[in-house]
Amino acid sequence: MASTSQIHDFHPPIAPSGLYWVVPVPVGGVELDGDGKSVTLAMRDVAVIDQPRWPALDASATPAKMSFKMVWKSTGEHVLYEDAARQFRFEGTRAVCQMEAQVEVPSIGFSWKSDPLASSSAAFAIVGNETNGRYYG
Repeated sequence: MASTSQIHDFHPPIAPSGLYWVVPVPVGGVELDGDGKSVTLAMRDVAVIDQPRWPALDASATPAKMSFKMVWKSTGEHVLYEDAARQFRFEGTRAVCQMEAQVEVPSIGFSWKSDPLASSSAAFAIVGNETNGRYYG
């Protein structure tokens, strides 16, 4: 059942190939701290669409832009998720993660900004390496 209170849904447009919710990260968009325990992903003015009725097939899409910053900090606690039957492995560490974001829909004069990075937290985060498919072995 669709939410009756949803007003905006921001996501990258679906590519002609069918790939969705993926955008290229520009050079310098990802920074690894010198000790390798902290990763920052920061992007400005990413082209997205505002599609309030998504995933309805007839949902209209309005051009929008999003800027955000996410910071993951490793706790050092080792994590291994592996499913050989599905050729999937993730190895890394648990992490704490914080994010701040803002969006803008210029054509309707709408903008929104989250609380600052320092006031956010995630219930679950991990950082590490994933291997799957033909690279699994």
